[in-house]
Amino acid sequence: MTKNAPSWVGDLSGAFADLGTFLPLVIGMFAVQRLDPAGLLVGFGLFAWATAWIYRRPVPVQPMKVVAALVIAGGLTATEVAATGILLGVILCVLAAGGAVGRLGRLIPQTVLSGIQLGVGLYLAWFGIRLVIQEPWIGGIALAALLLLQRTRFRPLAALLVVVGAAVWGGLQAGAAFPDLSLSLSLPQLHLPELQAFGVSAQGVLLPQLALTLANATLITAAIAADLFPQDRARITPDRLAWSTGALNLLLAPFGGFPMCHGAGGLVVQHRFGARSGLAPAVFGTTCLALGLLLGPNALPLLELLPLAAVGSLLLIAGADLALTRRLRRASPDRLVVIVLTGVTCVVLNVALGLLAGFALEGLRVLVARRRAGA
Repeated sequence: MTKNAPSWVGDLSGAFADLGTFLPLVIGMFAVQRLDPAGLLVGFGLFAWATAWIYRRPVPVQPMKVVAALVIAGGLTATEVAATGILLGVILCVLAAGGAVGRLGRLIPQTVLSGIQLGVGLYLAWFGIRLVIQEPWIGGIALAALLLLQRTRFRPLAALLVVVGAAVWGGLQAGAAFPDLSLSLSLPQLHLPELQAFGVSAQGVLLPQLALTLANATLITAAIAADLFPQDRARITPDRLAWSTGALNLLLAPFGGFPMCHGAGGLVVQHRFGARSGLAPAVFGTTCLALGLLLGPNALPLLELLPLAAVGSLLLIAGADLALTRRLRRASPDRLVVIVLTGVTCVVLNVALGLLAGFALEGLRVLVARRRAGA
């Protein structure tokens, strides 16, 4: 942030900095036409509003990635998605009520946390590169604009200017094919799952998504929030993140809300581009609500106007910032091995398995260090 820029400017810019995770998954799910656009977008809007009110920081709202991948692949129906959201909501609320998530977080060594942070950063950067190379000219121009704006008084608006500029470009390219923006009220529909839907969810998606949510959306998000906002350590905790995620999914899933969570990468991206308060998720939530309630099914063509290559440039910069931390540069050689291997496991496999690998590697490191000390 520049000294002369009001804080809301950074929040406005950072509110849309995390679209690189949100848009590809949402557009992919809309494209298979298995979900209610109004319910999905309104769900994100209400979840983001609640997050802004609870945490008063740029805590992100993202679709759960394992569930989204199965929907895009045609593996889950709308009622099975609703069942997944309800089951995850119940489990997260129970774990949070018993303080289990916070106890797990206190057991994680710093090397493992740093390794997962490295992995999340590398994943964001790699995903950003993949989006940029889809349209190299657009991605390259957006990346250059972001880097140049960092050296000017417009730095707090960098992400917003790039997103708006890319959207205008997409609209101009659409020309006569610009989507119909006729407004009409679209309300979410009730989806009450049958017992069979709960069975499908429990067998195919529940455990891998739960592991990923606990690792990335609660433990790592809380750890990064503690670094970025140390005064809020007592307010942004793993148990509170699990509680808000569980309660909101339990409430919104029956009305078409897609299973949602918080996320370490989204927090870093929004903070990197200026977000500092709950205004950022509130602005994002208001946008989702407007799209869902006023456009409904017509929201998809409008979202598709934004070139994902431009959004990828945001992820590339934020991912590099997250990966190349001071802790990484100052780590001793033995700790650096644990950090790097944990991070690589997160990228190659997933965050949950990266967490398990990190525990094993740190245990091995400690064992070797003790044997050397006793030799």
